[in-house]
Amino acid sequence: MIRYIEEHQVFILETKSTQYAMCVRPDGHLEHLYYGGRSLDCGDQNIVGLWDVAHDRSLFETGNAIVLDGGLTLESLLQELSSTGKGDVSEPFVCMTHANGSTTCDFVYESYEIKNGRDELEGLPCAVEYHRGTDGRFNTVNEQQGTEVGSGVAGGLQSIQAYERQNTAGEVTQLTITLRDKFYRQKLELIYVTWDDCDVITRSARLTNESDDVERVDRLMSMQFDMRMYQEYDMIHFGGAWAREMHRSVHPVRQGRVSVSSSTGTSGSRANPFFMVVEHGSSEEHGECYGFNLIYSGDHMESCEQNSYGRMRILSGINPEGFSFALEPGRSFQSPEAAMTYSDSGFGGVSSHMHAFVRRHIVRGRWVDRERPVLLNSWEAAYFDINEKKLLKLAKEAKKCGIELFVMDDGWFGHRDNDTSSLGDWQENRSKLPGGVKQLADKINALGLDFGIWVEPEMVNEDSDLYRAHPEWAVRVPGQSHAEGRHQMLLDLTNKDVRDHIVEAMTNVFSSANISYVKWDMNRIMSDRYSQTLPPDRQSEFGHRYVLGLYDIMGRLTERFPEILFEGCAAGGNRFDLGILCYMPQIWASDDTDARERLEIQTGYSYGYPMSVVSSHVSGCPNHQTLRVTPLETRFGVAAFGVLGYECNLCDMKKKDLEAIEEQVEFYKRHRRTFQFGEYHRIENGTVSDLRRNEYQFMTVSQDGSEAVSCYYEGQVIPNYTYKHMRTKGLDENAVYVMEGRSLQYSVKLMGDLINTVTPVHVKPDSLTQSAIDKVVKLQGEKEYVKASGAVFNRVGVNLAPNFAGTGYNDQTALWTEHGLRLYTFTRQ
Repeated sequence: MIRYIEEHQVFILETKSTQYAMCVRPDGHLEHLYYGGRSLDCGDQNIVGLWDVAHDRSLFETGNAIVLDGGLTLESLLQELSSTGKGDVSEPFVCMTHANGSTTCDFVYESYEIKNGRDELEGLPCAVEYHRGTDGRFNTVNEQQGTEVGSGVAGGLQSIQAYERQNTAGEVTQLTITLRDKFYRQKLELIYVTWDDCDVITRSARLTNESDDVERVDRLMSMQFDMRMYQEYDMIHFGGAWAREMHRSVHPVRQGRVSVSSSTGTSGSRANPFFMVVEHGSSEEHGECYGFNLIYSGDHMESCEQNSYGRMRILSGINPEGFSFALEPGRSFQSPEAAMTYSDSGFGGVSSHMHAFVRRHIVRGRWVDRERPVLLNSWEAAYFDINEKKLLKLAKEAKKCGIELFVMDDGWFGHRDNDTSSLGDWQENRSKLPGGVKQLADKINALGLDFGIWVEPEMVNEDSDLYRAHPEWAVRVPGQSHAEGRHQMLLDLTNKDVRDHIVEAMTNVFSSANISYVKWDMNRIMSDRYSQTLPPDRQSEFGHRYVLGLYDIMGRLTERFPEILFEGCAAGGNRFDLGILCYMPQIWASDDTDARERLEIQTGYSYGYPMSVVSSHVSGCPNHQTLRVTPLETRFGVAAFGVLGYECNLCDMKKKDLEAIEEQVEFYKRHRRTFQFGEYHRIENGTVSDLRRNEYQFMTVSQDGSEAVSCYYEGQVIPNYTYKHMRTKGLDENAVYVMEGRSLQYSVKLMGDLINTVTPVHVKPDSLTQSAIDKVVKLQGEKEYVKASGAVFNRVGVNLAPNFAGTGYNDQTALWTEHGLRLYTFTRQ
């Protein structure tokens, strides 16, 4: 809900449990008043009181600060937007170079508009509304939206597209505040949307050139949040590199600036656009925390800055480094939409809000709330060395294990025997697939499996028919050598001819067979940015125009093929962002399939993204990225908390491992909805003490609270420390649950020559005798069965079966090994 209190010119934005307030000062500048928890009594008197205590009361200039008319010092004011040239020396929200060369801006209030529902953004994805129809199905609807109009804004009703959504009937309201530069003919609109059901507010901005000259936008951010530093805060962001994405970093915010950014042309594995600003000392359950994300897939920047007056400014938006955009008369520039949320209950509160926002208002289409299939991907099993016979053999083993979808990865087209050629030539290689993609897909379908395919539409190899026909379509500076990545170049998505070609080529691929799934890859970052369709003075627009072109392509193809499950991928998590999730309901989280590394990577994602959008696979061992060996149960347990797949050579696996995979898939299917769409809770993340090092605990609870699945991981076995205690979160405290552990068996070889303490004859380790015993004798894992209330589990936890410590073993002893993991189910009685 959004209200305007005319007497004090105060805007109040409210969600279920948060409140955001700002006012129009007498001089026309917008002053931020408050963002935080919503009071129980939200009447007008509270708002009047908020204005009385929170607005800036400065009367006189201080020191060498710049003073505007009326004694206003922008350097100390909490602003809704900031610019350059009038004395605010912190990072600005908007920067322009005017036709006369000046870079000074001074935007002041003109009018406002409040309406039910929200407008779409031109050329950019944004959060969408969902409405539940009388038939309970997900249908597109058009509704007229009521509008409240302030002075100077034309009234009327507008029709926008909305989507039906089950059980998310929260109110969505939009506020547009129009400002104008005092000296230049420039209009700036600040757009706020409240998402009541998930306690999120989104922000964006639109700048319109109403002059007769070409003006240049040097920066237009999406979100600015100014607040007083009454206590110490930390900025938490998530970065890393290829194969080690989403590692959490904590930076204290003191006087000065903390900034993270991507300049790769993508949202980037080096710095994800999701970040938090938290009260120093915050934890999973305690502390004042703010969470922010950006619905954008290109270069971005996030910064926190404390200035000399104790003001902290938080900014998020397109990275201004190397960016500028020429605005012709009458044209507008729209910034991407940013999402923000507040919680006074720690990181977990931020995650809960952001997860709900992504599930309900970002992901859309047929797969928005639909359980995702368990798949087998051919990549780590075969790499480029594929053919129909080999793929069918893999698929038959997948079917035996209960897998539902078979995916043919790279190597199926052109002359693609390695990564040096054929990108752009999307015709099947008939020496590998004699009957083409269709014949293979038909045979896969005949086995009872769905069929999926890998593509990388944005790329071209120099050794390709496409490049030989259209070298001007590649992104490179004419006459100069090109810096390649993975032996490939980007196609110029700023060029409409290129976009149309990609849409046509992919349409031919996707319609050539019964394709149910598409993995959309993008395996390099940008270099030598240049478009032969842009004039020299507009090459700085390339990065943003590329992203707009990408959204155009993805929008057309996902609309043309609504039944296909699209999965985003960019060398793993190099483009894991809300922009991609507006078109593709899941993203390959990392090319690193090592279970231990995936624990940290997936935990990082969990702070801002729900597990229903995180794609994770079980791979072979030694792992192909780290050479680490981890138990099969551990690999499954980590991958199960998300969209499960397998990426190993089932044809070469032992019978006992195939039987284990069959049981894993069956278990996952029984609890799939809870794994994919349950409420996710982090409990322990990594090192917590010398005696509990490398420990992870997390769990997911079904939306109706009827069941939960919990994970306990220990990376290093500790001698003479058998005690393990598991805590829970999110269980219905008024209900009774039964906790059970998965039934596991272990090879007698696990005990090595300890077997000789119980055998009548000596058994040599790794001998034929030991192998014979192993075929008929198994070590039984511990039995876990506890019945208690949700309150007991949540508040007290449960002691797990003691670990083997070298002094005895029976079927109540837990056999934990290095990188050991257990899954536990909770079923409401």
